Amino acid sequence: MSGPRATLSGRSGLPQWAEPVIGISSRRARIAVDDEGTGMAAFDDENDSTDFGEHERLVDLVDVIASDEGLSGVIRIDREGLPAVQRAYGLANRGVAVANTVDTRFATASGTKGFTALTVMSLVEAGLLSLDTTARSLLGSDLTLIDDGVTVEHLLGHRSGIGDYLDEDVIVDSNDFFLPVPVQQLATTEQFLAVLDGHPTKYPPGERFSYSNSGYVVLALIAERAAGVPFHALVDQRVCQPAGLVDTAFLRSDESLGRVALGYLDDEGMRTNVFHLPIRGNGDGGIYTTAADMRVFWDALFADRIVSPGTVTRMTRAASEVPQTSLRYGLGFWLSTDGAVSLHGFDAGVGFVTVHHLERRVTSTVLCNQTRGAWPVSQRLAELLAD
Repeated sequence: MSGPRATLSGRSGLPQWAEPVIGISSRRARIAVDDEGTGMAAFDDENDSTDFGEHERLVDLVDVIASDEGLSGVIRIDREGLPAVQRAYGLANRGVAVANTVDTRFATASGTKGFTALTVMSLVEAGLLSLDTTARSLLGSDLTLIDDGVTVEHLLGHRSGIGDYLDEDVIVDSNDFFLPVPVQQLATTEQFLAVLDGHPTKYPPGERFSYSNSGYVVLALIAERAAGVPFHALVDQRVCQPAGLVDTAFLRSDESLGRVALGYLDDEGMRTNVFHLPIRGNGDGGIYTTAADMRVFWDALFADRIVSPGTVTRMTRAASEVPQTSLRYGLGFWLSTDGAVSLHGFDAGVGFVTVHHLERRVTSTVLCNQTRGAWPVSQRLAELLAD
């Protein structure tokens, strides 16, 4: 039996079935390490020494959540830089029965937008761009339907008003969406011009928040032209390498690479997402990573190894309230009211949620090779960690 399809919200870039329960526990977690180096987690309040349970108990609870939701993927929970839980479920390749492992690389869909935003902001710090730089100044005669007043800041905050090639007001099922050009023709940023062109402006720049995939591909194009370096290389040079990420990259779907999970359209069956997504992702989605790399990413971000402290503060300060949710949006990052910062992604055969709480130093990451799986699991993890 196939699982639920991913239905887009039409406003926030979140699935309609994804209630944004993404904050991390209001309790503090303490980690002990056993003789084998395995993280053992317990949680307590400042005025409450209630034991959350031994490591095995926490793993059992996580396993129940994964089983209930039929997850194919990886769950990782970290506290104080140590893994409290690392679990893998399901198959990376159903055709040859290759299991997912905690080191499997998964696509992240729109989780990529955080990497794009950091790349752009590093160019701002380098003086190659500013938040006030207009898209038109670098687009020239390309994409003439984009308003001349659209700036880098508008694009980063989903406030540009430009027409979206993946319009979530229209598309209700990501499994039914097909790109208007053959996917094998979408390997470089410039090749996306054919996808971005012809979409009328939706509203004046800066008027309101409206999630835009096109906006982040335009950012990739702007970054590439400003720096004179291909976008994929820019992300590697300005984000992945400074952060110390070893398994995060824009992989091609037509290359056979080890430890990579194929994305499946249904909970059962053999149909993959190979005809649904670009052969190589770009500014709006498509970077691959591991759960371990995401822990390294969050540590690096808030240790100022990617961009400066002031830039991190600017990016994680709310620029917009997100309609019909309790979330807010900064510049490339989702923000919750309890102080958690997160990246989200879902697409045909892809699910990804990673949530980091700086003050409590708790991170949870769910990666999966299904359309729906990451969202309900992440919601239940948040509830588990809050108990």
